[in-house]
Amino acid sequence: MANKSLSCARLFAGCAACFAFAVAADSAAPRALPPGQLPRDVRLEPLKDLDGYFPFATPTNRAAWDARAERVRRQLLVTLGLWPAPTRTPLNAVVHGRIECDDYTVERVYFESLPGFYVTGSLYRPKSPGQAKRPAVLCPHGHWANGRFLDTGADDARREIAAGAERFEEAGRSPLQARCVGLARMGCVVFHYDMIGYADSVQITQALAHGFAKQRPEMNKSDNWGLFSPQAEAHLQSVMGLQTWNSIRALDFLTGLPDVDAGRIAVTGASGGGTQTFILCAIDPRPAVAFPAVMVSTAMQGGCTCENACGLRVGTGNVEFAALFAPKPQGMTAADDWTKEMGTKGFPELRRHYALLGMPDNVLLKEALHFGHNYNSVSRMAMYGWVNRHLRLGQKEPIIERDFKRLSTAELTVWNDQHPKPEGGPEFERNLLRWLTEDAARQLAETAGSRDQFERVYGGGIDVVIGRGLKDVGEVVWESSAQADLGACHQTTGQLRNLTHGEELPAIRLEPRQHKAGVVIWVSGSGKGGLYTSAGEVRSELRLLLEQGWTVLGLDLLFQGEFLADGRPATQTRRVKNPREAAAYTFGYNHSLFAQRVHDVLTAIAYAKGQWGGTGRLVLAGLEGGGPWVAGACAQARGALDAVALDTEGLRFGKVLDLHSPDFLPGGALYGDLPGMIALGKPRRLWLAGEGDRPPVLAKAAYDADGEAQAITLYSGAAAETSAEFSRWLLTIAWP
Repeated sequence: MANKSLSCARLFAGCAACFAFAVAADSAAPRALPPGQLPRDVRLEPLKDLDGYFPFATPTNRAAWDARAERVRRQLLVTLGLWPAPTRTPLNAVVHGRIECDDYTVERVYFESLPGFYVTGSLYRPKSPGQAKRPAVLCPHGHWANGRFLDTGADDARREIAAGAERFEEAGRSPLQARCVGLARMGCVVFHYDMIGYADSVQITQALAHGFAKQRPEMNKSDNWGLFSPQAEAHLQSVMGLQTWNSIRALDFLTGLPDVDAGRIAVTGASGGGTQTFILCAIDPRPAVAFPAVMVSTAMQGGCTCENACGLRVGTGNVEFAALFAPKPQGMTAADDWTKEMGTKGFPELRRHYALLGMPDNVLLKEALHFGHNYNSVSRMAMYGWVNRHLRLGQKEPIIERDFKRLSTAELTVWNDQHPKPEGGPEFERNLLRWLTEDAARQLAETAGSRDQFERVYGGGIDVVIGRGLKDVGEVVWESSAQADLGACHQTTGQLRNLTHGEELPAIRLEPRQHKAGVVIWVSGSGKGGLYTSAGEVRSELRLLLEQGWTVLGLDLLFQGEFLADGRPATQTRRVKNPREAAAYTFGYNHSLFAQRVHDVLTAIAYAKGQWGGTGRLVLAGLEGGGPWVAGACAQARGALDAVALDTEGLRFGKVLDLHSPDFLPGGALYGDLPGMIALGKPRRLWLAGEGDRPPVLAKAAYDADGEAQAITLYSGAAAETSAEFSRWLLTIAWP
């Protein structure tokens, strides 16, 4: 091996004369496009935000929907920090302070969804004699003032009565209580619980959970972080994730009650409570009936930080989330708000979707466009009928509400001297996220012991984090723009056009006289300019590969090279117009730049396989800044690569302290960080720089498990020699 390396080194030094070609002095690499012209790439268009258009494409057949549903449901779970879900610790539920009303009771409830983190609410039970086990309804609320303690006042209630929205003053003052009372009188056990920061849920403030606007430097630490920080986003920790977990644990509490029939559970809420309803019903199999009010729409997707999470709605939206509940019964309402077009945009597609699944009558839209945003008496009556029929309550319809005595805040609050309010605040917040981080790390470590489980959990998570796999690349074509004979090789400039996704990458092919070894995809921090010296000559380490029959493909990834109108590298990523500094407003609807560059590498892999597949080895090299993107592509192109060379330069997503750094990747730290991607990809041969003299633990374990420790080659020498050492290594591989 040593002699062969020496021979390669001599060849390396002696072949420079074969490649004396240079491009124009003002450019290190030939252009693929005319000067001043940018690639025709949809990603250069304005970013999508929560006020965009989110149509639902009805699937063509059941098999197509099953595959799509698995992907979207997994996207929900991953982006909400529920893949894997937190450990289900004891609820330690406390039910106290029973209040006797005319034909129902109300009790105060609190329990721990996570150790020391409390869910609070009111439990309504009917007094009427009935079965030993009753149906139950989970009632999240939206952004009404004070939530469960809502009291709009007598004047507002009278205006609602005059407008035909309400029948009684008490219901007008608290439509949230009215809903719970109405359902209890129909024979249901009802749990009405607080959103984080509302009413009795005080450990994380409303101002933080729902009003976050500015990054907090004291919370942006690499080892002791808070919500909304780059580190929280890198671990997929969010208020929306916490709130969804609270909903899941609320179902645990409700279905665990001795008088509840766990097979007859409904969920209903409006506005932000509607978001909680369709999200919970999309990911938890236990609800039998759903009724999200004034929220399912192809328009605005949810304006609060509690309704947004990084990656959540990339390529999908609320109508498709609602479709995940099909074919189970689902009703919804529309009003004179962002849902007003639901009757023509969204609901027809849902009807066709339910028909495809054999239950066309299991979906309902109640339009009341003469009312503003609401869950008023008219909307509640539609919900009562839907729940009555599908939970088989046996009530005579139409179900008309009766007046009730509204309870005060003092009667509803769960905290008192015997049940003191728990501690909250910044240190509690840090400790909560630390517990989640350690719990996820422990669960992930357990799955890493089995390759099948590793593929399912790490692979399923990283697939969503990156957002595209090799199988998703679609149709890629090459469009040539210029050719040049360099003597010992042929140079072709052009564009790699991804027709499926509307993307275009300026690229260069350097092809030897005899293509006999294979293809090297060269991914550099400087784009295709990384193929050349500053003088415009093909780099010496590439000359060596070309001399030995390797074809080299270089490309400009998004916002590299010809993507840059001013020629200056991108140091900050774009953001939507929303001035609030929550990452989810941008990255909940758009892939991060890091992920998009991984997509570009996957496009190059798909093209190389189609163009040269079967004619040699396929090697992916990420050097001089390109290594982390190659790690991501390696994870998403498992089995397609004969060898991978990458220099990580020590990058860890968990150490990125800027939400708009080009290296920021939501979820990037959760699944083993960059080493997790390398271990998941596990190419047949791995040349690794930037990690010192020992491979990362996860990567080593992946190779050791298959008895292939020798497949890893480490380089820890001078950075200036990294590319040359890779080229020498590639020519010394003894291929099987």
